[in-house]
Amino acid sequence: MLLTRFRTLVAAGALSLLTAATAAAATPTLRYTLSMPAPQTHYFEVEMSLGGFNKPYTDVKMPVWAPGSYLVREFEKNVEGLVATAGGQALQVDKVDKNTWRVYHPKAKDFTVKYKVYAYELSVRTSFIDASHGYLNGTSVFMYPAEGKMMGSTLTVRPSTGWSQVSTSLKPVSGGAPFTFRSESYDELADSPIEIGNQKVLQFTANGTPHTVAMYGEARYDEQQLLADMKKVCEEAHRVVGQNPLDRYVFIVHNLERGSGGLEHLFSTTLEVSRNTYNTPGGYKAFLGLVAHEYFHLWNVKRIRPIALGPFDYDKENYTHMLWVSEGGTEYFSNLITQRAGFVKPENYLADLSNVITRVENTPGNKIQSAAESSFDSWIKQYRPNENSYNTSISYYDKGEVIGAVLDLMVINATKGEKSLDDVMRYLYSEYYTKKKRGFTDEEYQAAVAKITGQRFDDFFRRYVYGTETLPYNTALGYAGLRLANTPTTTDGVLGAVVSTRGGAPTVTTVVRDGSAWQGGLNVNDEILALDGGRITTDPNTALTGRPAGTTVKFLVNRDGQIKEVSFPLLAGTTQRYRVEQVENPTEAQLKVLRKWLPVGQ
Repeated sequence: MLLTRFRTLVAAGALSLLTAATAAAATPTLRYTLSMPAPQTHYFEVEMSLGGFNKPYTDVKMPVWAPGSYLVREFEKNVEGLVATAGGQALQVDKVDKNTWRVYHPKAKDFTVKYKVYAYELSVRTSFIDASHGYLNGTSVFMYPAEGKMMGSTLTVRPSTGWSQVSTSLKPVSGGAPFTFRSESYDELADSPIEIGNQKVLQFTANGTPHTVAMYGEARYDEQQLLADMKKVCEEAHRVVGQNPLDRYVFIVHNLERGSGGLEHLFSTTLEVSRNTYNTPGGYKAFLGLVAHEYFHLWNVKRIRPIALGPFDYDKENYTHMLWVSEGGTEYFSNLITQRAGFVKPENYLADLSNVITRVENTPGNKIQSAAESSFDSWIKQYRPNENSYNTSISYYDKGEVIGAVLDLMVINATKGEKSLDDVMRYLYSEYYTKKKRGFTDEEYQAAVAKITGQRFDDFFRRYVYGTETLPYNTALGYAGLRLANTPTTTDGVLGAVVSTRGGAPTVTTVVRDGSAWQGGLNVNDEILALDGGRITTDPNTALTGRPAGTTVKFLVNRDGQIKEVSFPLLAGTTQRYRVEQVENPTEAQLKVLRKWLPVGQ
């Protein structure tokens, strides 16, 4: 009986091993090799080794956009010389649409695809290589098997001669070749930018997690102070949600002559700044604000996200109405984070918020496009502004930030100073990222606010998020013993046009909706030759300063090569300057809301 059982166990074990070996052999594999033998020519070279692909052909694809930057950029336009081989023999390759290549391999399960990528656009969302360094975002360099987007892969980076550093959040393969990394899916590979060269690598620990700062480019800064302040920002950001999803994090910082902006990733970010940004109080504060914004994205967007933003469809636009939360809300929290960390005094925070309100309320497009519409139309408007964008659209960054401030005050007031938007973020993280492992819908975001406050804010969302009514600033600020004061920026007549100098001649670049120039017929691209019979070579806005409303002005313009006279009366200026102020003798209830919103004594 024991012998029979032993034989049965041996047979079962052998069958199990055979089954495992068969499964391993059948599991497709994917390896990338990234080379840059001649960086001065601005090309990356990619080799994809695909194994275990059993169909007669395999489609490989290049994404058309980079998550976090909502514009179809057509990265496939930079691909050159794609070839495929199996066993040393060339394979047939057909391009079947703008970003898909079909590789025929009817007799081979294993094959290789090689191609080059021209990379000479240095921004946080694209890729670049020259003699000094290489930087890449995965979506603009790496292709993927169309049916294998969720496949794991390995990547070996071969730096150019003389380069010794590779900075990325991808995990290194233990015991593998130098600079070999592992990703669990294409999404992870695409979401892990890589800096290659001789960048300076700094380290700090925040929330028990190692953080790397890869600094490319010359810049003057106090290294220890910078790391201490970045650590403080990261730890304050962590307190908002209270959950640490990280085991590592990488900041890639490009210090350039001119640079601004950042792009968030799952375990990293890229920041692009002026190399002099650290040398003035305002520049340094702006840098820490950028750190706070991109770092907070590791919760808001990368994990707490609208349902449309992941898993990604890399072939086309991924639409959502919620970028006012994902981007504008992140800007709102980033400013709170720097204030809470002690880098911005409460009164200076209110001054900064006043400036954003001023910008929003003086933008004509704020009455035309809602925050939800701005989010949805980001693919065609945010990154493609034209001369009329100021009149027709509003930034979901700015509008989302002021919506965040108003909504936060309403949440704090509704809960008698006990809860805030921090608690809404914590709920979304727990309910959707942790439990349901997906993003939230528009309706679920509103339900989360209701869950925390115990009341619905449907009318607020309808009127101010999905509509274009003016936000109830004074109602919300009043909860905290504050009010919004406004004064006209001028009582004089104003031109209502933006004029810049092109080739030495003042030229109209924007005409403001319903202003003097709009009503009077001055056009974008009009070259202004004379004002009231006198030659003018500078911005006429300066020359018109102090003229009362109702004054008739006469312009001589060059319009499409023809000289025309345009005459109209100056209308009164309508722009307002907004300022958040404290009311006299605030109540204890108001002070409780204020202390919850902007902790005193930081």
